[in-house]
Amino acid sequence: MPIKTKITDPTKILTFANMISLGRAVLAVPIVYTLRDPSLGYITFSLIVIAVLSDTLDGWFARQAQEVTHFGKWIDPIADFACILSVSSYLTLVGRFPGWFFILYLSRYITIALTAIYFLNHTKFILNANWWGKWAAGITSLALLLHIWPWDALPWTQDLAIYCATFLLTVSWISYIKTFSRLYKEIR
Repeated sequence: MPIKTKITDPTKILTFANMISLGRAVLAVPIVYTLRDPSLGYITFSLIVIAVLSDTLDGWFARQAQEVTHFGKWIDPIADFACILSVSSYLTLVGRFPGWFFILYLSRYITIALTAIYFLNHTKFILNANWWGKWAAGITSLALLLHIWPWDALPWTQDLAIYCATFLLTVSWISYIKTFSRLYKEIR
């Protein structure tokens, strides 16, 4: 089920909340850079915590300031995607993260984004986030953390996080497909 948030100023772009989202997208670069050097682990961890916190704060600030925008609804998941894709692609390339999950994550995002763009161009539809997707982003972030810093006492946590993220991503994907199918039937 999509998260319904009242659009208070649909055309505004330059808002504090949107700047937080853009900042999260830009954080992907220093996160991947610091991942390359294990001695920078504390910096990497701090940057990831900032990125995760910013995902919560951007929506909170938008609602508090009554500046929920169409641009914000697009930039928030794009920022999540930029961070998660950058980190997971680096970890996959160096053999520390499962390639199948990377392909699943990328495929899901591309199909949702392209379909949403199609409907944006042919209707007044603006894609809303769904709770499954929000949880999937959070658990995927946890899975990435567990692959960056494995928990040796409980080595199965890496697999558990990956499988939980896979489940949530799949349910979210199905939910979006249902929304798109319904919308397609309405415009035909």
